[in-house]
Amino acid sequence: MSRDRTRHLYAAVLLAVIAGVVVGLAAPAFGQGLRPLGTAFVALIKMMIGPIVFCTIVLGVGSVAGAARVGRIGGLALGYFLVMSTVALAVGLAVGNLVDPGQGLHLTDELRRTAETEAAKADEGDTVAFLLGIIPATLVSAFTEGQVLQALLVALLTGFALQGMGERGAPLLAAVEHVQRLVFRVLAMIMWAAPAGAFGATAAVVGATGVDALRSLAVIMLGFYGTCLVFVLAVLGPLLWLAARVNLLSLLRYLGGELLLILSTSSSESALPRLIAKMEHLGVSRPVVGITVPTGYSFNLDGTAIYLTMATLFVATATGAPLSPGEQISLLAFMLIASKGAAGVTGAGLATLAGGLQSHRPDLVDGVGLIVGVDRFMSEARALTNFTGNAVATVLIGAWTGGFDRERAAEVLSGRAPFDGTGLLDDPPPAGRPDSAMSSI
Repeated sequence: MSRDRTRHLYAAVLLAVIAGVVVGLAAPAFGQGLRPLGTAFVALIKMMIGPIVFCTIVLGVGSVAGAARVGRIGGLALGYFLVMSTVALAVGLAVGNLVDPGQGLHLTDELRRTAETEAAKADEGDTVAFLLGIIPATLVSAFTEGQVLQALLVALLTGFALQGMGERGAPLLAAVEHVQRLVFRVLAMIMWAAPAGAFGATAAVVGATGVDALRSLAVIMLGFYGTCLVFVLAVLGPLLWLAARVNLLSLLRYLGGELLLILSTSSSESALPRLIAKMEHLGVSRPVVGITVPTGYSFNLDGTAIYLTMATLFVATATGAPLSPGEQISLLAFMLIASKGAAGVTGAGLATLAGGLQSHRPDLVDGVGLIVGVDRFMSEARALTNFTGNAVATVLIGAWTGGFDRERAAEVLSGRAPFDGTGLLDDPPPAGRPDSAMSSI
């Protein structure tokens, strides 16, 4: 197999990020004017998420022999997501109360107005409205409105319908697979715009924030990054080794290009298609990948849980109104529910934070303005942690359900079976691996 030729693309992304920092510091006004480049690139990526989720889940569900296995994989995945989000919440609470961020900061009128704007973006709603919002107005609107959970519902219904059709549904399933290849070909074209997007987004945020503002919020940033690192290495790493005998650092090295892409865009959605492809290439079966990865992007919120925890404690301390343990748990539980379906969207965490404070403690919502200046940088760690959690979850669910090939994984992670970033867009799946038609993009 040939090497992944897109490695040059990610080198270009890294250089673009460095150039963005230089431009943002040297010419702040010009750097802020480059924001549309980053916005346009993320918008192009988000444009493809609906079709990708639909095709992946339809193929994952439709190719399973029986509905019972789909339910077993999905149920196990959701249970795992709930447990790990709770663990992440506990880790964030422990570190946040220990570090006690927000000391010595004070609100200004400008920050107060910014906080009110972010709170207005967050739709308070309730649980019933959230559940009803999962149902699209039409089958097509699930894709035109960019609602990930709606696309997921339509894909599940379609997959089960094709599964029930038996042999008569085989041609339709093959057609969906061809559509999936087309979608990934379009995405591969879009990905070559990543350096421009990374350059514009980085220059804009550095130009708007500046060094002084970053220094004043160093405690909350370093504390958040450190907490995410502790969670990944001390919780996910040992669990991955015990359950699947896979080394976490080897897995992260294998996913290095995707992690760099997320670092530059602050959105884990930008790497969703390649995570799907690489997990199948690693040796996880198509049904497990097709069900676990898209579902995890809406429900596996490890990084978001830590972010909401530490940001809430930061705001409470900065405004001189610290939260009691009971208030911390109830408020953050609400935020975790409200954030479902928005894990990969840049800025969604900030809107969720503002909405949660507005509904539970309106007196604290002014403090959200303190987070705005560095939310872009915190969003990077949030997205990286969410992405890593989903990659680990996919391997674990595969190992627990018999859908993980350890020998194949050993070959891939050792470099003996490198990931081919372009060939399988056009070529048939490798012989002997009928469930890996989409091993690369």
